[in-house]
Amino acid sequence: MPGWQQVYEKYKDANFEILSVAADGQGPEVVKPYTEGTTFTTVVDENNVLINLFGFKMVPNGIFLDEEGTIRMIKEGFKLDNPENIKAVEQLLHKEVEKVEFDGGSPKSGQSDLQQQLAQTKYKLGMEYAKQGRNDEALKELDDACLLDPDNFTIRKQRWYIRFPEKFSPEIEFEWQQGQLEREKEEEERHRNQGLICGPDGCFLPST
Repeated sequence: MPGWQQVYEKYKDANFEILSVAADGQGPEVVKPYTEGTTFTTVVDENNVLINLFGFKMVPNGIFLDEEGTIRMIKEGFKLDNPENIKAVEQLLHKEVEKVEFDGGSPKSGQSDLQQQLAQTKYKLGMEYAKQGRNDEALKELDDACLLDPDNFTIRKQRWYIRFPEKFSPEIEFEWQQGQLEREKEEEERHRNQGLICGPDGCFLPST
């Protein structure tokens, strides 16, 4: 996270702190290598509490809180290479504005509450299986969770980490992730067009 460290070094003397929350069900040992060289605090959210609280479907995200704990900005898909994001942080830090709102920056979902709850249940079960080394069972639950909540990148990422660990170490292959996402989306859309059914017992095609 060298980019975040640079931001922290630039603003840390202006009463600015970064709390990095790694939404990773694999646990601290998986996250630790990515925090090397950083001096701000990183915590691990193994149960996706923050993701679920705000309805985030992807990472990274940005939340700006003032000294009183009031949320002044929420941005899903907060990237440091976007000048608009950095400008927003600077405006809030210098108290030039009270709040920043982005067009299309708030989490949205096309799934029903029931679908999302079922997806999270299967996600948690899948991650428990993964912790026990039962990867085949873990992937079955995570595959179902992804079909129930296809826009949830955090679920999708955990599947990839189990199925394609070589794509995450020693470095994360972001271009591969983009290509894999496109391939999976095409396949999932094809299955939906064939009448894919998802429920508590899993996801299946009517003919299977």
